[in-house]
Amino acid sequence: QVQLVESGGGLVQAGGSLRLSCVASGRTFSGYGMGWFRQAPGKEREFVATINWSGASAYYTDSVKGRFTISRDNAKNTVYLQMHSLKPEDTAVYYCAAARTVGVVVATTMYDYWGQGTQVTVSS
Repeated sequence: QVQLVESGGGLVQAGGSLRLSCVASGRTFSGYGMGWFRQAPGKEREFVATINWSGASAYYTDSVKGRFTISRDNAKNTVYLQMHSLKPEDTAVYYCAAARTVGVVVATTMYDYWGQGTQVTVSS
């Protein structure tokens, strides 16, 4: 069992930055591929970014490429999502997830554990 706790969300103006953190506990963190997803009101949960077990490989959805960076610190059991140049359309609840695979994982259904989410609101 893996427990995930996100933090770092908040209210920011368009063009601003936020860094989300997700701390994992319960199992060997480095054995999991990690991802960030988001869900806006009235919309389905969508993939944002994923990173493999070592941090050497990452993949992003097109709408955040060049603005968001996913990273991880296995010594701290933490995965991060650095977000720059935020837009109102980035407003959503952001979720951290862990998959029992060492690679990058895009599909929501491949993730085994989820955090409770953290709200990001970008004002125009």
